[in-house]
Amino acid sequence: MLRHGSAVGADLPPDEAVTLGAVADPALRAALAAAADGDAAPARELLAETRLGAQWERRSACVSELAECALHSPGWLEDWLAKSPGDPDAVLVKADLCIQQAWEIRTGSRARHVSEDQFRAFFALLEDAAPVIAAAAELNPTDPVPWEVALTHSRGIQAPRDVFDAYWAKAVARAPHHYGCHATALQYLCDKWYGSHEEMFDFAERAAAGALPGSKLHALPLLAAVEYEVVSGGSTEDGPIDRARVEAAVTRAQALSGWYEHGDPEAAGFRNHLALMLIFAERWNEALDVFRAIGVHARELPWAYVGASRKEFLEFRLGVRMQVASQTPFFGRPPGPARPAPVPDVPAPRSLAIAAARPHEVAEAALMCGVSLRIAPAPSATGMSYVELVPDATPGRRASLSAGEGMLTAAADNFTTGEKWPALVVRRTADRCGFTLFHKGRARASHLWDPAAPVIDHAEATATAQALAAVFPGVDPRPLVTLLRGTNSPAQRQSDLVAALGLPPLPDGFGERDEILQGSPGAQLLARRGVFKGIRDTMSTDLGTPALPVPRRRRWWVLRLVGLAILFPAAVYAWWSPDVSWYRTIVPTAATLYLALQLRKARAQRP
Repeated sequence: MLRHGSAVGADLPPDEAVTLGAVADPALRAALAAAADGDAAPARELLAETRLGAQWERRSACVSELAECALHSPGWLEDWLAKSPGDPDAVLVKADLCIQQAWEIRTGSRARHVSEDQFRAFFALLEDAAPVIAAAAELNPTDPVPWEVALTHSRGIQAPRDVFDAYWAKAVARAPHHYGCHATALQYLCDKWYGSHEEMFDFAERAAAGALPGSKLHALPLLAAVEYEVVSGGSTEDGPIDRARVEAAVTRAQALSGWYEHGDPEAAGFRNHLALMLIFAERWNEALDVFRAIGVHARELPWAYVGASRKEFLEFRLGVRMQVASQTPFFGRPPGPARPAPVPDVPAPRSLAIAAARPHEVAEAALMCGVSLRIAPAPSATGMSYVELVPDATPGRRASLSAGEGMLTAAADNFTTGEKWPALVVRRTADRCGFTLFHKGRARASHLWDPAAPVIDHAEATATAQALAAVFPGVDPRPLVTLLRGTNSPAQRQSDLVAALGLPPLPDGFGERDEILQGSPGAQLLARRGVFKGIRDTMSTDLGTPALPVPRRRRWWVLRLVGLAILFPAAVYAWWSPDVSWYRTIVPTAATLYLALQLRKARAQRP
């Protein structure tokens, strides 16, 4: 694994380029950004285009994203409805918003973990949503999307089967191959809701059998397989579903993936499910190929079933790489991609670490990071440092195997281990900004501001803000929640958060060019070391060439000067006196030379 680990999957996009649930449609991104600023005009134009062009799949995605935007910034939708109460597009977004409001209160937890008050509010909001859904369907009779919303509504209100069947008939009468309606109906029919594993698989396989080539309906059996194996945990040798049906679902999804280009966001949803199922089947090489096809487009599901979505995606992807590497013969060649993967369309961000420690303390802690770092004192904050990665022409093996958010993040994980001070790693591209906070060798908090991604919910933002406040005492977490719950102006939000934490401001030009600390006053290079050299240097005060200034306390100087004053006469007397043994002569002499060399080196390193 150590031999091939750096080569396997080297063509995958870097971890920091991976996004979760990013919106690929440029028009929808513009509409979401405008809506967050209170302008409904782009959303109105976009939805009118999808309605007049009968672009039902696109319309479904746009309505869902805009409803989620209205969940956090409702003003633009309220103004739109006030001016045009009979607009079919505005009413449809309102209908989906009502459903999302209800589910936000209920949460996605199993029923046994939902309180009575939550259920009471949930059902009340769903009752209020019914006339809005009916109005949306009546205003645009040919539109299947209101019936997709109605299918979700039927699942929430525990509608009987005849009601569900009526809604389903209305949906397929308008769009027989609408993927969104089928995926929503699949949830109603699964075992954890109102159906069974057999009914769910029958429905999915029947829809896939009648689908056109390349249709995402061919992925429905795969969704059923994930529901069966991952969510319900019902996969056993004597389970109700034959293993051949699960394997056939995976095979069908692999064939469907071949219809789409690598990195196509349209295929990202089912490809993420496919990767997880291949991992469960221990088909590592095939899973790696699917990760290549996914590119930077991670999705919340299915990874949310096993943990934090983006974190699990990255960890599973790294695990697949290591599994493929471990199965490659030592003198063999690791398998390459089935076809060349395109260069990711999302540039890797530029990174900088802000450490709450002096440069020499950071340097001493970073001696064994396995990468080259440039460390500079923060000019406006005493006792703090900036740290950036310096690219190596021939990176070491540890650098190639670094996991997480890239080599600087892995280095921060390393050099904060065992230290009391934290380090905040900030990242920035043209339109996205993020950070990861490390304290005592652990990632305590992370966040990404992405205009193309949904706004995080209040609970997640509060947890992140509290984690930051726990590491930086005296910081009020409430303003941090406001900064975290927004996607507009990522760079400004990032800078404001750094200021709110009491950290020095980001250097001018950060995010615009590499090696931002080059030429910064007091900046020094900490060259990459091997393991054994790192251990040796950790035991000494030599931090490399050029060395970082290491200030010494007055007591350090006094103790060594006093020791030298005592040992030097003792050594001279031992050499002069014929009665002193050779052992008693060597000991004070060696101690005198050691102290003299320490003092000479420390004097040379003084700033």
